[in-house]
Amino acid sequence: MEWLSPAGLIGALIGLAVGWIDWRIVGRMVEGKLRQLDRSEDAIQRADFERRIVWFHRLLAVATIGFFPVLGYWLGRAIGG
Repeated sequence: MEWLSPAGLIGALIGLAVGWIDWRIVGRMVEGKLRQLDRSEDAIQRADFERRIVWFHRLLAVATIGFFPVLGYWLGRAIGG
């Protein structure tokens, strides 16, 4: 298990924290901007808009919380050995 280095695991944990923080901040900023641009005229359009925002949050979570730990592990291995 040479590939499972302590420096890489620490980097992955830091990356996970950074990814979670990024997801919360960027998600709220983009959601706020999308809500300003919302042109829903009835309940059906409003429900579709809300559904799309939920999917946006899920996609952003997978992208950031999935990417940053991998990047952190790689950087931890590169810097810490």
